[in-house]
Amino acid sequence: MSTSASPRLTWRDGALERDGRPHRILSGAVHYFRVHPDHWEDRLRRLAAMGANTVDTYIAWNFHERTEGAYDFTGWRDVERFIRIAGEVGLDVFVRPSPYICAEWSNGGIPFWLSGRTRALRTSDPVFLAAVDAWYDQLIPRLAALQAANGGPICLIQVENEYGSFGSDAAYLTHLRDGLRARGLTELLTTADGITADMVEHGSVAGAMGTFTFGTGVPAAVALRRGDEALMCSELWGGWFDHWGEKHHVRSAASMIGTVDELLAAGGSVSVYMAHGGTNFGFWNGANHDQVLQPTITGYDSDAPIGEDGTVNEKFHALRRAFAPFHAGPLPEVPADPMFLPAASAPLVASVGLRELVERMPVGATSPVPLTFEELGAEDGLVAYQAAVSFPADAMLGIRGLRDRATVFLDDVRLGTLEHDGAHELALPAEGGAGTLTIVVESLGRINYGPLTGEAKGILQGVTIGRRYVHGWTHRIFGDAAPAASDTLTSHVTSHADGSASAVFEIDEPADAWLAFPGGAKGMVWLNGFLLGRYWERGPQVTLYAPGSLWRSGRNEIVVLDTDRLGTAVEIRQAPEFGEVEEFIGS
Repeated sequence: MSTSASPRLTWRDGALERDGRPHRILSGAVHYFRVHPDHWEDRLRRLAAMGANTVDTYIAWNFHERTEGAYDFTGWRDVERFIRIAGEVGLDVFVRPSPYICAEWSNGGIPFWLSGRTRALRTSDPVFLAAVDAWYDQLIPRLAALQAANGGPICLIQVENEYGSFGSDAAYLTHLRDGLRARGLTELLTTADGITADMVEHGSVAGAMGTFTFGTGVPAAVALRRGDEALMCSELWGGWFDHWGEKHHVRSAASMIGTVDELLAAGGSVSVYMAHGGTNFGFWNGANHDQVLQPTITGYDSDAPIGEDGTVNEKFHALRRAFAPFHAGPLPEVPADPMFLPAASAPLVASVGLRELVERMPVGATSPVPLTFEELGAEDGLVAYQAAVSFPADAMLGIRGLRDRATVFLDDVRLGTLEHDGAHELALPAEGGAGTLTIVVESLGRINYGPLTGEAKGILQGVTIGRRYVHGWTHRIFGDAAPAASDTLTSHVTSHADGSASAVFEIDEPADAWLAFPGGAKGMVWLNGFLLGRYWERGPQVTLYAPGSLWRSGRNEIVVLDTDRLGTAVEIRQAPEFGEVEEFIGS
């Protein structure tokens, strides 16, 4: 039996109870930070119509404390509003406010300024815990006020996320648990781990009900359940996310519902991950590292029952049928599909080449050696490194410790591109010479899972010509603001030109849209000043989701910054193109 003080949810003899009555958690994950706030209520109502009685959301620490000590819970970051809307819709709320969330989110949710300060992430290291405690002092009282005990919808709180696959610091888990309780959380605490004994052993903490994460594996979860705890899968992977350069991962409705039915037949509770994936807007996508860097794409559709644009699919209806018997009355009606802008195309008009754009950015810092993003206070995006160089004939330029992708110029001549896991050398002009070296480095996504979580970005070690280091660097930071689309150089983009360009659409009434960039190679896209995310010709993602709330009646400007090759147009489409697919369940 749970020892929490008067929680709404408890367990007894292997079964959950809600206010003392038998209960199943029928949940789906919807992340407020991946959904435009104007769409929060719509997506939550779709979740309720799917038959869910609970919504599960992580809380991304770095989304709220981008600068140390500056906390933001307004607008898009008003997680309290999201929780209240869920309660108004009739959903319980399962919050997962771990310092670490994974979630294919930048840095696993840990602020870059903290990972740049200590390597001892997710441990009882005093530096890490001091930052966690300061964050919890701001966050947890907000959640405590929204608990069921106080008339709110929060019924479950996760202590840490899949810790058993990362570390073994029991004192750290105890500190988190005690910190949640001391700050007023009295509802049911949980942990979540994969289906191995080692993960469960190192991810569990007394006083928190253990739950599991898997794509398939109900029998293993049943066998690993501790004592008389209730059986719950807090992440049943009904789909999967995508990396650039891979195929689009899907899971069939039959495969997903087979595992859901098996879990429900075993008396378990479930949270489908994701019920609605949403979008990694801006630079918020994470990355994995399995021998090579694997940046996550902008879209987080995850082949979910509720698509990235809110449309519902076969999985949605399969879950609605599976969940319906657990409700006393009829389920809410399914909301109508969203409206989309009519298909259209507009030419891209060139503005500034990438090398010239660098010169327009202010110098942020000077140093004998190239500084990392963290040392520069650059959260993500692009940093331009510049130094005066001279070099002998047949010299090679090397970048040591590149994280992640570099576009290299000598004066105005583009020498080439280097990547994190590729060759780290380029040939300088064979005759030798001198000039200004410009290296534009892009962070492709901060690693969110495994031992490399928190790895720095930028140039970590140095730049060499032959065996000699290059010294005397200036740094220019590109933030998430759109480049100015002014001083037009040409009427249309020329082939293979890099840099910024813009397109204009006149629309009558805002609605959702999908955007495509034919001919573009590797770019970032702003709609009316808002950074939608990135495209990359290596795929699989072709289109970017542009919510209706970002459009306005009349003139709409789209700005593109392509480091490799600008396309010729921007297209508005009414349906997504996710690329070639492959069936994938996860592991």
